[in-house]
Amino acid sequence: MAELNMTTKDGKPSRIQRRNRGLILEAALDVFSRHGYRGATLDQIAEQAGLSKPNILYYFDGKETIHVTLLNQLMDNWLAPMREIDPDGAPLDEILCYVHRKLEMSREFPRESRLFANEIIQGAPRIVGHLEEVLKPLVDDTAEVISGWMRAGRLAPTDPRHLIFSIWATTQHYADFEVQVEVLMPGKAEQDEARAFLDRMYRRLLTPDPE
Repeated sequence: MAELNMTTKDGKPSRIQRRNRGLILEAALDVFSRHGYRGATLDQIAEQAGLSKPNILYYFDGKETIHVTLLNQLMDNWLAPMREIDPDGAPLDEILCYVHRKLEMSREFPRESRLFANEIIQGAPRIVGHLEEVLKPLVDDTAEVISGWMRAGRLAPTDPRHLIFSIWATTQHYADFEVQVEVLMPGKAEQDEARAFLDRMYRRLLTPDPE
């Protein structure tokens, strides 16, 4: 196979290798987000990428390797907004900024959201370690920051983990159930409306009662 010699002199992947790998991952993201892991096949990914199946297997060991690669990339991007919550910032502003960014991501990356949702629905067999080792400590730390704000009277008291779950549910719904949203709100600018609605809802929930 000609591509076996396409690395550069320093051993790094060549431009063609980087391009083909990108084509495969982009095609796989589309196939996995539509069919789920079990329904997706290497033949579908190859057809979507415009490459042969043997070419796919040159870059990746198989379907699971492609899927795990996508999930790892997704998790890094998906958790970035939570990592950016500033413990020294204004609590309500920090929470609403997180809500806004998660809502924007549901619009910008609907396939990634569905890929993650499909994996969780199946019991997270390929990322359970990531959930335990990366996601849980991050959520624990974020929940403690939110709890600290609540103890200081800067946010109204509520369960911080249920708050985080609620934010995930109310923002990622627009990606995971995109078809349903389109049917129920045809021709509506739901992103701006959703942002305004969520702003009001979380402000009312989290604004402390006046003394």
